[in-house]
Amino acid sequence: MLIRRRRGWELPESAVTPEAFVLGRRGAVGAAAGLLAVAGLPAPGFAQGAAQGAGAAMRNPRYRPERDLTPEREATTYNNYYEFGSDKGIARAAQRLQVSPWTIRFEGMVEQPRDIGLEDLLKQVSLEERVLRHRCVEAWAMTVPWTGFPLSELVRLAAPKPEAKYLVVETATQPANMPGLRQVWYPWPYIEGCTMEEARNELAFVATGLYGKPLPPQNGAPIRILFPWKYGFKSGKSVVKVIFTDRRPVSFWEKLQSTEYGFWANVNPQVPHPRWSQATERLLGTNERVPTRMFNGYEEFVADLYKNLQGERLYV
Repeated sequence: MLIRRRRGWELPESAVTPEAFVLGRRGAVGAAAGLLAVAGLPAPGFAQGAAQGAGAAMRNPRYRPERDLTPEREATTYNNYYEFGSDKGIARAAQRLQVSPWTIRFEGMVEQPRDIGLEDLLKQVSLEERVLRHRCVEAWAMTVPWTGFPLSELVRLAAPKPEAKYLVVETATQPANMPGLRQVWYPWPYIEGCTMEEARNELAFVATGLYGKPLPPQNGAPIRILFPWKYGFKSGKSVVKVIFTDRRPVSFWEKLQSTEYGFWANVNPQVPHPRWSQATERLLGTNERVPTRMFNGYEEFVADLYKNLQGERLYV
């Protein structure tokens, strides 16, 4: 007799957004302009050359969030992007981000350091859509459909040497367009990192689109990293450089305040931030408070990464 145990990420098929609805959104005229219209913003040419980053990707059914989608307006007008300002209302300012052309640098312990244009990169990967939970260390959360490809594919294209133990991402600095860079007390540029094992985990993702449209500037256009089981600050926006190294990096927030933000940053409701609890989270769109789940609900995918790491500050 077959007994089927439902996994933590599964939900009934009836709760999945209908495919026709999702594909219909992608058919809207003017993807970039449509997104900005929803957010009440002007429509500059931020999506030039980037539309392929959100093409008609099929949804991967393996990743089911057990939550309703966050309204698009909420996810695109409530944003952390300190290069444009320290409040949540940076969406309009972020439209100054220049995203085309866009080049990513592979360097460090790689077979051949090189630059690759975003358009060329996207020709070498297969795009898919994943509906993923996103949990901020500030205790708010959203559930959104990202378009992109596994981070392991980016690693493959970079061709790191066997001795590389860590992947480091560096994000864009555009002084003329990013007023937040004038705040010299921050350790610019924004740096984040992970182990090679984390980078190759199936859940680690590179996003180039959101809600079936090109990734908007305020959400990290034109390309960002996602670690759905970690707090959101680990997911570097607007990536311009990927570095491979054998030394564990000190990330932006860890360098700024190491007593509050560490290297691992895994979601754990039992480990509070020094200034607030992480036991619950507020859902954007409804403001409902719900219990925080271990590894943001993705424990079965990533828990094995952290065995035999006694003594590490795994969850801060």
